[in-house]
Amino acid sequence: MAEKRCVITGLGVVSPLGSTIETFWNNCLSGKSGVSRISCFDPEGFPTRIAGQVDGFMAEDVFAKKEIRRADIVQLYSLYAAKLALEDANLDLEKCDRNRCGCIIGSGIGGIRTFENQHSTLLEKGHSKVSPFFIPMMISDMCAGSIALKYGLKGTNYATVSACSSAGHALCNSYVSILRGESDLVVSGGSECALTPLALAGFCSARALSTRNDEPEKASRPFDIDRDGFVMGEGSAVVILEEYEHARRRGARIYAELCGIGQSCDAYHITAPAPNGEGAARAMRSAIDDAGIAPEEINYINSHGTSTGLGDIAEVDAIKTVFGDHAYKIAVNSTKSMTGHLLGAAGAVESAVCALSLYHGVIHPTINLDNPDPKCDLDFVPEGKREVEIKYALSNSFGFGGHNVSLLFKSVRGEED
Repeated sequence: MAEKRCVITGLGVVSPLGSTIETFWNNCLSGKSGVSRISCFDPEGFPTRIAGQVDGFMAEDVFAKKEIRRADIVQLYSLYAAKLALEDANLDLEKCDRNRCGCIIGSGIGGIRTFENQHSTLLEKGHSKVSPFFIPMMISDMCAGSIALKYGLKGTNYATVSACSSAGHALCNSYVSILRGESDLVVSGGSECALTPLALAGFCSARALSTRNDEPEKASRPFDIDRDGFVMGEGSAVVILEEYEHARRRGARIYAELCGIGQSCDAYHITAPAPNGEGAARAMRSAIDDAGIAPEEINYINSHGTSTGLGDIAEVDAIKTVFGDHAYKIAVNSTKSMTGHLLGAAGAVESAVCALSLYHGVIHPTINLDNPDPKCDLDFVPEGKREVEIKYALSNSFGFGGHNVSLLFKSVRGEED
């Protein structure tokens, strides 16, 4: 029996750069920033008053009033991204064995907006006024649970929670489910909406965020010497991962193949990366080994690239450790330079970027790289979009707690002929 393969057949994105694939991708390629002053609450008085926000998302245009009342915005984002991804994949679920259709969605924080609102209700109005839907609206697993419920997906179903690696781990586990023959397809990705006063206060107290409030579009500047922290972002991305022969039988368009995964832990510090990116390097090596290729075959890396002092340098060191001299021949960009950091959803958004880059043969720029940090001396594509034939692309996600995920994607251009 031939070995199973895992391919991407659908994409859905809700992001600061747009909530259709076409808009999102065009804005990526044009180097547009999605960072602006926070508008979902008044941030006056906070050290940081900017974020990558989802604009123009009208839940009432998509969902029934009852659905909106019973769901946190983080779930609505993931439900909408899943809807877009399933439509993009041209999937007729009536023709699928839904017992073999799974859903794994990562979220680092879950329904924190609901948590804050309901806590205020408790303090101001008493326990009897707390919503009976408070718990299911708050818990992180309900992004996956809500999607499965809406579309009747009866296969593997759960959440992954590993901070900024959450969506990366979701894709890892979906890949394993498909390769071991458990699933024909998995709706996979991540969702996050942590733009709340409490979450912002916590990140501000940790001094993790940029305070470039007067120039929000220039605040996220990975690998630049003048970076001063990351920018919070919100949104969701869902990818349809499908077993290759299942996809071919239904004539699906295939964006790319997920062909290798790598996972590791720094076991070093609650927030800081391990020295020299040692854990990140192990994750990248594992993904390469899993795919059975040589490191020199990779010519594009979508970096974690958060715009933090320690994080950016650790990732560059890790890339150099893994690739040696070849590191300088690899195009390395950061989607977060435009979207900000979507926390638990970041790995899904950046996986979608890798799939689009492989499919279209073009890489988006890293914006705001005006004065490169001398310790960050790789090819970060600062000059604008670049057309290039990509065979293999690596996507990195590293989270608080030392969680590291690397996903390796392969071009399938020509296989459909």
